[in-house]
Amino acid sequence: MKENTHDYLPEQTIQDVALIFKALADPTRIKILYLLSQQECSVNQLAEALGMSQSAVSHQLAFLRNLRLVTFRRSGNTFLYTYDDAHVIALLRQAIDHVAHQ
Repeated sequence: MKENTHDYLPEQTIQDVALIFKALADPTRIKILYLLSQQECSVNQLAEALGMSQSAVSHQLAFLRNLRLVTFRRSGNTFLYTYDDAHVIALLRQAIDHVAHQ
């Protein structure tokens, strides 16, 4: 009888991957990540580009920050956000390419 040689992912890895896909499953977060993949943006810039309130954008940024998918730096009184994980941006771009290819 052949021995089982499958590799199994640790439970924490599975949970972390699921959270990343949860982040990418939300249209607003996709828009935010796509914009941030192009340039740094303030909350005001994101809110204006997305036609959303600053509060709603801030809420989404907090979710993305908690997953370490975005980061920010302070410039005077303004916080400028950018993506913090090139791997996730690559996943996003691959999904966009896949949709465009169909």
